[in-house]
Amino acid sequence: MSTTDYMIINALGALDNPNAPHSSDAASKLIQTSDELTIDARTIADAHASGLTAVNITLGYTLGDMPPYEHTIHELDVWDAIIDQHPDDLLKVRTAADIRAAHHDGKVGVIYGFQNAVAVGDDLDRIAEFAGRGVRVIQLTYNQANHIGDGSMAPDNRGLTPFGRDVVATLEQHRIMVDLSHSGENTCLDTIRTATRPVSINHTGCRALTDLPRNKTDEELRLVAEQGGFVGIYFMPFLNPTGHARAADVVEHIVHAVNVCGEDAVGIGTDGTVTSIDDLDGYRAQLAEHVAQRQAAGVGAAGERADTFPFVVDLRGVDQFRQLIALLEQRGFTSGRIEKIMGRNFLDYAERIWGA
Repeated sequence: MSTTDYMIINALGALDNPNAPHSSDAASKLIQTSDELTIDARTIADAHASGLTAVNITLGYTLGDMPPYEHTIHELDVWDAIIDQHPDDLLKVRTAADIRAAHHDGKVGVIYGFQNAVAVGDDLDRIAEFAGRGVRVIQLTYNQANHIGDGSMAPDNRGLTPFGRDVVATLEQHRIMVDLSHSGENTCLDTIRTATRPVSINHTGCRALTDLPRNKTDEELRLVAEQGGFVGIYFMPFLNPTGHARAADVVEHIVHAVNVCGEDAVGIGTDGTVTSIDDLDGYRAQLAEHVAQRQAAGVGAAGERADTFPFVVDLRGVDQFRQLIALLEQRGFTSGRIEKIMGRNFLDYAERIWGA
């Protein structure tokens, strides 16, 4: 199979040109809102050139002092406008069939997702509203605790709260993916055992290889897979104990996840853009301030440091997916297995949750 034939679905990524003046200072900011993204000609061209079929983007409230619900509604409006401005290139994904259509028509499918469910507040009816607006993935927590459960950096490592159980049930009712990325171990395990539909961990690493809180234990990975869920491996510093993760580390975490979960449950969720940062030295100079702000706000994760990029330096840009495919081929993976990892497994999982 040619690398151009693979359906590439990024279970957590971003569309943005980080080199544009409007977003070039993102490294020094605690929060980048959707208003501050740069979806310009390069962003679109790079997404097409990379072979990207669809990407779960983060919108809505994740952290900060904005009102969570109101900010989330605004971000939905922003993204609807972005997609309306690019009808020949972007397609809003509501169903698995939309991903197939994007692949057929040469468009990039945009999957609306949250990385924190705090915008639900105490009103479960908001989940129906979010579903109606096209939100297809909701991650329960970010790194910190919320009223639903504990994030990976919350010291108490509580499980789901009673209200959190109601949130999970309501997400399932509206056929929204329950994403356990960033969750604490007990919140993750509680959710897997509570859920009646398969759940996902859209961007993570394997703690058996790198013992950091943002990575998942073999038990978490195995239980997600046994129930028909999905696990996406990220291109993040947490893949190596030094914080300086390389492409080889991404491969090792994929191999381990496949060994634990089986080849039908594992994919990619890079947690990054396709368009790469051109001036790494300039970015490095801003990174220390950004990391310090995250730590001061209590939202950073163990493994984040001023000297670690929040991406894999030798697996980025428009060739990142082709490079990964080549590395997996070198590891002896068949084209069928690579096809699953690059997108087919996420699509199959989407069909199980959203319907065909």
